Amino acid sequence: MDRLTAAQVFKEIAERGSMIAAADALDMSRAMVTRYLAEMEAWCGARLLHRTTRRVSLTAAGELTLVRCREMLALAADMRAAGDPGTPHGLLRIASSHSLAQTALAGAVADFLRRYPRTAIDLQVDNRAVNLVEQRIDLAIRITNGLEPNMIARRLGDCDSVVVAAPSYLAARPAPLHPAELAQHNCLTYSYFGKSVWRFEPGRREGEGEAALQVPVSGNLSANESMALLAATAEGAGVALQPRFAAAPLLRSGQLVELLPAWRPQQMGIYGIYTSREHMPPALRAMLDHLLNWFAHDPAWLAASIPIREKT
Repeated sequence: MDRLTAAQVFKEIAERGSMIAAADALDMSRAMVTRYLAEMEAWCGARLLHRTTRRVSLTAAGELTLVRCREMLALAADMRAAGDPGTPHGLLRIASSHSLAQTALAGAVADFLRRYPRTAIDLQVDNRAVNLVEQRIDLAIRITNGLEPNMIARRLGDCDSVVVAAPSYLAARPAPLHPAELAQHNCLTYSYFGKSVWRFEPGRREGEGEAALQVPVSGNLSANESMALLAATAEGAGVALQPRFAAAPLLRSGQLVELLPAWRPQQMGIYGIYTSREHMPPALRAMLDHLLNWFAHDPAWLAASIPIREKT
C-alpha cells in the first residue's frame, strides 16, 4: 500500500481522535482506514494507538510516529511544489465568526480556490477567539478594536455597524432620536463584548457639534451569537447593534429599520491574525493579499457593508 497515504491516514486519526472522523475527513471507507493503520503499524513494528469504544489515543510509539509523519508529509508537499515554490499550495485552516463566514468569507474563499486550484481551505466557524497554535489555525479572521499587543495581525478591512429594530417593535414605542434615549429601550446585547456599552460618533450634519458618546445599554436578551440576536430583533424583541453587512438584507426587505441615522456607531477593524511573519507559506500570504483586495473591491461586500448615505 501507499505509505504516504498511510501516513496521512494515521495523522488524521491522531489529530481527530477517531477512525470514523478520519474516514469522513478523507472521504474513505472505515475499512480502508483500518487497512492503512495496520500498514503503518507493520511498517513501524509497533502498536501506535490505544483503542476504546469512543476514542483512540496515541501510544508512546504513536507520539513519535506522528511527529515523523508530519515531517514526511510536509517534505512531500515541498517536493510537489519544488518546480514552482512560489505558487500557493496546500491546506489553510481558517477560523471565523458565523456571521462573517456566511456573509463574506464564503464568497471570498470560493474565489480564492478558483484562483489557486492547488490550495484547500478548512473553514472553522466559531464566535469564540481561538488559540491558533493549539487548534492548528493558520489564519483567524476577527472583527475587533481590541487586539492584544503580542498578536501578529494585518488589517483587511473595516466593519461598520448599525442600530436596528423591527417595525413591530417601533409600533409600540417611539424610535430613539438620540443615543442617550437607548436607556429607555430593550437593547439586545452580545455577551462576548462583556459590559454592554455602545459607542457613537456624530455621523451627519444633524450631529455636528455633538461629542462622541459611550452609552450603557441593557435588555432582557443577550447571546453569544450575533446572528441569533439579529433574528430576534427581526421578530420584534428589541433594539440591536449589528454589523451592517449582516443587517443589510433585512434593511432592504423592510424587516428592520435603521435607527439613529445621524450617528455612527464605532467602526471596527477586520483583521487577519496569524502566528509568525517568518517563513510564511505562499498560500497564507496569498490569502491575506486576496482578502485585502476582496474587502476593498468586491461589489457584493461593498453593497452590504457601506452605509447607503456614503454610496450616494
